[in-house]
Amino acid sequence: MADYYETLGVSKTATDKEIKSAYSKQALKWHPDRNKSEEATKKFKEVTRAYEVLSDSSKKQTYDQYGHEAFERSGGGRGAPGGQTYQQGPFSYTYSSSGGGNPFEGFDMGGFSDPFEIFEQFFGVNSPFGGQQRRPQRSIYQVLIEFDEAINGVEKEFVIEGKPKKIKIPAGVDDGMRIRFSDFDLLVSVKNHPHFKRQGQDIYLEREISYPEAVLGTVVEVPTVKGKVKLKVRPGTKSGTITRLRDHGVPYPNSKRRGDQYVVFNVKVPEKVTGKAKKLIEELAQELK
Repeated sequence: MADYYETLGVSKTATDKEIKSAYSKQALKWHPDRNKSEEATKKFKEVTRAYEVLSDSSKKQTYDQYGHEAFERSGGGRGAPGGQTYQQGPFSYTYSSSGGGNPFEGFDMGGFSDPFEIFEQFFGVNSPFGGQQRRPQRSIYQVLIEFDEAINGVEKEFVIEGKPKKIKIPAGVDDGMRIRFSDFDLLVSVKNHPHFKRQGQDIYLEREISYPEAVLGTVVEVPTVKGKVKLKVRPGTKSGTITRLRDHGVPYPNSKRRGDQYVVFNVKVPEKVTGKAKKLIEELAQELK
């Protein structure tokens, strides 16, 4: 059986966002509604199973330690008595095939209002629940916003069906996030920042310091999404040292909570030095011995 990481085409050090992105691409490629090849159904089940494990931190840890064995002993998914089970990535649905009424009654769909919405949101393709009447297709609009606008929130004016409309985008939205309004959905794309790197609600910033600053310690000024702050560099700081700034990250949408900012110190080693500097470094080397 293929390794789950190989199935999704990611490395073992891949982030949650990279795993999710890889799964979306693979699922779209092999989804039976789009791919009519004989191997499509099998491939789709494989990538779905891989994502189900690797997207869950506890399952991923177990898989990294024990491999497939930890997940194959209990066999595949089972339907409830008199019912059927359908597995789609992180979602699992079981419905009764006997009796009348609504076949989706009693579903736990993770905040979605119906199973059709899940598949439209996640894949943009038809639901596998064939034979059921689908909801009317919702209009989807896309907006490109600046990195700072995604952090702080912004109000944009659109023309929706020929009418101008102001739309408030909440603080903390991320690239690829889909916001549902009363009569349409808004797909958000966020521009990259030249210095900040975002992972979920956390911010990462690389800060270069000189060799003397790393050895002796200093105080440096670093930018954050909340403004500039002064940060102490401890004597003997090594390249790659990370300092955490609590609550200086991205706010969670519709919440008072924020992520953190992590500052990664990189020690700059000069490529060329003067004769005097070379002599001082040689003296330092002797002193350190």
